[in-house]
Amino acid sequence: MHEQQLKELITPILAHNALELDELEVKPMGKRSLLRITVDGDGPDGRGPLLDDISAASSHISAALDVSDAVGTQPFTLEVSSRGVSKPLTEPKHFRRNTGRLVTVKAGTSEITGRILSVSEEELRLDVKGKEMTRNLEDIDRAVVQVEMNPPKSLQELDSTSEVASETDEEEGA
Repeated sequence: MHEQQLKELITPILAHNALELDELEVKPMGKRSLLRITVDGDGPDGRGPLLDDISAASSHISAALDVSDAVGTQPFTLEVSSRGVSKPLTEPKHFRRNTGRLVTVKAGTSEITGRILSVSEEELRLDVKGKEMTRNLEDIDRAVVQVEMNPPKSLQELDSTSEVASETDEEEGA
């Protein structure tokens, strides 16, 4: 498989579906190859792509690959997914899309866990046990979202408000 050709084919399809290519991996698996495409994007509420968006993009990518020579003649399996919570946050947009979520940030020998309040191109603001702290993004070695089984009510309200707004928009457009 030709990775550069794949990227050139996939990127506009993702853009049409309001998504962006986060990672492309081609992994040989015996007589087949696994083409793993990881996508990201803002989604309608700025908190990441929706499953419907990823599904639509996956269908369009599959159709495009069927007629492209970028995959060669070897059979392959296509896998399209979002970044997921286990992937480290590495760019300002990753932090922004996780505003309100609990993250563990490692900078040098320091490690803190706090809730993302805001992010700019240079700086991350966290709430750490009720105290506001800032970290320069360039100083962060690693940052990962912490999975919460019972997120605070304010975060649940933020998520449900976004869902209600999306449902209302759909109803008005119908």
